[in-house]
Amino acid sequence: ISCKDHPPHCPCLSSCTIFLGYTSNMISSGVRESIRYLAQHRMVDVLVTTAGGIEEDLIKCLGPVYLGEFNLSGRDLYVKRINRIGNLLMPEENYRLLMEWMEPILKQMLLEQNTQGVHWTPSKVIQRFGKEINHPESVCYWAYKNDIPVFSPALTDGAIGDVLYLFSVENPGLIVDITEDISRMNSMALAANSSGIIILGGGVAKHHICNANIWKKGADFAVYVNTAQEADGSDSGAKPDEAVTWGKIKMDAKPVKVVADATLIFPLLVAETFAVNADKQ
Repeated sequence: ISCKDHPPHCPCLSSCTIFLGYTSNMISSGVRESIRYLAQHRMVDVLVTTAGGIEEDLIKCLGPVYLGEFNLSGRDLYVKRINRIGNLLMPEENYRLLMEWMEPILKQMLLEQNTQGVHWTPSKVIQRFGKEINHPESVCYWAYKNDIPVFSPALTDGAIGDVLYLFSVENPGLIVDITEDISRMNSMALAANSSGIIILGGGVAKHHICNANIWKKGADFAVYVNTAQEADGSDSGAKPDEAVTWGKIKMDAKPVKVVADATLIFPLLVAETFAVNADKQ
């Protein structure tokens, strides 16, 4: 079994296929730059994120995001049409810019579907967005440039979904197939010589990566960075040893869960591992 699309440097042929998963707040925060660095230098092979992890990467190329405070009044910000993401402030105007940017791309995608038989999947949609944004600060752009697939099984769960909904009212018929993407991702895990998973946060990104690695009888390496607790029985809070029981991580692996703020930990992790020889490249 091999990768379906055979990129120029198929990760399945490397010594270790690295899956990096992250929640949308990682892109909202300064961790975006660390993830972008890894994609730019092709230090990871597969990215998995939520809709917010895609749209906020694109929005940051289109409009400004401001530093605020966690305790600002929701009522006051709503009146001023400002959305709060933790201690970051996102003007609602930015979402209008995203919609105006996406609409002609979606029209072209619908045309290609109807005239050329293009079969769109979430990862193909994200690849097109990366091509069209054409911005060196974008994670999606570098993933497109370096043939790194970006999977987002919940792509409609956010502003992208809002834009798709509004677009479909006037332009019905665009189909985005999630089945082909799960086949592609699971096949990449199954074909890997060995696999390593790095997951920032929890939720969809965490479970999607872990579940794919069941198909190769578990990941060989695993690092979780999150603050979720196991007491509520959530997948987000589950320790690596729980994943071993499902066959998501190998029994003889030595996984690590770092209980800490990923916005503090991950840049340090990248600096001391992936980027340790950056000045020699």
